[in-house]
Order: sequence, then structure tokens, then C-alpha cells
Amino acid sequence: MLQFLNLKPEIFGLDINDLSLKIIRLKKKRKGFSLVSFNEVDIKPGIVEEGVIKNEEALVKIIESACKTVKGKKLGTKYVVAALPEEKSFSQVIQMPEMDKDELKSAVPFEAENYIPLPIDKVYLDFQTINLAKDSANYCDDNHCDLLIAATPKSIVDSYVSCFKKSGLIPYALEVESQAIARALIKKDRDAKPLIFIDLGKTKTSFIIFSGNSIRFTSSIPIFSDQITSAISEVFLISYNEAEELKRKYGLLQEKGGQPEVSTIMKPILRDLVSHIKKYISFYHDHVFHEYFPADGNIEKIILCGGGANLKGITDFLSKELKIKVELADPLTNIIMEKNSDHIFLNKKSLSFVVAIGLALREEEDNK
Repeated sequence: MLQFLNLKPEIFGLDINDLSLKIIRLKKKRKGFSLVSFNEVDIKPGIVEEGVIKNEEALVKIIESACKTVKGKKLGTKYVVAALPEEKSFSQVIQMPEMDKDELKSAVPFEAENYIPLPIDKVYLDFQTINLAKDSANYCDDNHCDLLIAATPKSIVDSYVSCFKKSGLIPYALEVESQAIARALIKKDRDAKPLIFIDLGKTKTSFIIFSGNSIRFTSSIPIFSDQITSAISEVFLISYNEAEELKRKYGLLQEKGGQPEVSTIMKPILRDLVSHIKKYISFYHDHVFHEYFPADGNIEKIILCGGGANLKGITDFLSKELKIKVELADPLTNIIMEKNSDHIFLNKKSLSFVVAIGLALREEEDNK
């Protein structure tokens, strides 16, 4: 949500996590956006840890190389919208008395101190107002305003900005990963029924409740894709790469990949994930949902994204365990895929590019 420029230049999305960097560049078309450029490069362990940049010089070199080697057309712009690490950021929906935007700018920092677990002078804070209904022109109703506030420690933001500038890029905006995920996956003009997005990454899983046209709750779950691979590696006494191949080949299906079955190894870890999901859904119903939301509070479905969502059988497993409809995300729901688009990206890569896609779609939001 942190925007650095009043200009509206052409931009690209840049998603950095602990083990990879992803780039997406979109081009505005009459009926939407089309894919122009994309890239994914690995980041060696230790350069970024839990969203904290540990080796700025090494990351700068990776960013420079990734920008120069994009697939498709050259980037053609240095303006970047980048993601801030979810696990180091704080998001919260708050209510404020009805007031105009200038008054909110002055009042929000004082109210935010009640929700942000860091001194307010140690974070960059931003907020956006939430329309209570999609056809509403106002963001205040019943003498109150719903606001989504987001805060990230200044030390984290400054380190990312420093890397971008050293890479020759110009930061246009930075925002928390959950905002980019919601932007990428929410279809235009959808209704306001609550959804859950779960981003299954290599080193973390993000949990996001979206309701009433806004993110309502986010959390990082300490269950992740690499944890499953490591468990398979330990049980079968094989290398990480061999374990990853077994995981991809068999997933949660019943074919055997040795003794014990691959699915048998995975299920205890995934049931731990289910336990966390149930806990957060319960928290949502008890503490987050309130009478001003335009929906009835029942979760409509769970949508999976991230590279871990490619695990065979995971949607059926989670749906059975949670008794809620679970489906894979369509990361290209707001993108026009042209005939000459890269089919490898379309078929195999898009689930892991959701954050980068959402960042690149920021251009549409700012041009409204």
C-alpha cells in the first residue's frame, strides 16, 4: 500500500520470497491485461530468511539478472511494484467514526497504535477505506468507516527499497503479499460472500480471509511445501530432489512410491495445516465478522494458490477434512491469454505466480 510516486508509469510486478524471485509484466489492452514478460529465478538459502534480507549485495545481483533475462518481451520499464513479506507485516480491519479523508489521515495513526504490535514510529503505516457494498459510492455507513490498515517495520521496507534502487529500479509502490493475492484472484463484480485464500509456498503458507470487498484477516501458517518434501526425504533416505519428484508424481493419490506410501507421510503434516485453518476460521467467526459486513459470515469456499497447490489430490483432501468446498485458484482470471502466450506458464507455472500477477495488476487499480 506504500506508494512512492504520484506518476502513473508502466510498471511490473516483483515478488521476492526466501527461495525465489518472480517477475510479471502485463500490457493494458482494450478488454483487460495480457501477459508480456515473466521470469522466475532461484535465491540461494540465506540471502533472504523469513522475509528479511540478509545479503543485500547478493540479492541486488539476482534482481539485476532476473530483469535482464525475462521471457517474452524486454521489461521496458524500471518502475516496480513489489511485495512486502506477509510474515513481517500487520494487517487489520478497524472502524473509525465517520470523517473525511484528510481527517482520517490524521486520526488513523493514533487508532492504529491499539492494533500494531510495534511502536508507530518504527513502522510505515498505510490504510484504505472499504466500500461496504460493491455498488456503494461511499466508504462510510451508519456513522462509521471500515478501514484496512497495513504496517511493516521501517527496517524491512528500507532494505527492500535499497535493493531495488541499487538494482537500477524505481519503486512505484510496495504492498503486503495478501493484497496482491486478493487482487489477482478476485473476479470483477463478484459478490461479497467470504472466501479464504491459502497460498501454499515452499517456506511458508499464507492464510487470507476476504469478505465484504476487503481482506479481513491474514496470518502465516507454519506449514509449508518444503516441509513435506523433507519428510519424504527422511523416511525414504533419499535426496531432496528425489523426494520432490516423488511428491510431484504421486501426491495424495494412493499409488505407492515405496514403503510407506508417499501419501501416508504427507497426511499428518497436512492435518496439522487443517488444524490451523479450522482455528483461524473459528477466530474469524468469533472476532472478525461483525454486523456491518454485507455477507452472512459463512465461508463460501477455499481457494488454493502457490506452488504447493499443485500437489495431486490436495483439494479433495482439504475439502473432506474441512467440509468446505476447496478449489485451485485461476491466477489468469483477470488476464487475457493471447494465442502466442507461453503455454508452459499457462499450464504449470501460474499458481506460483499469483503474487507477482496481483502486483502487476496494481496498474489497473491506480488508473481507475
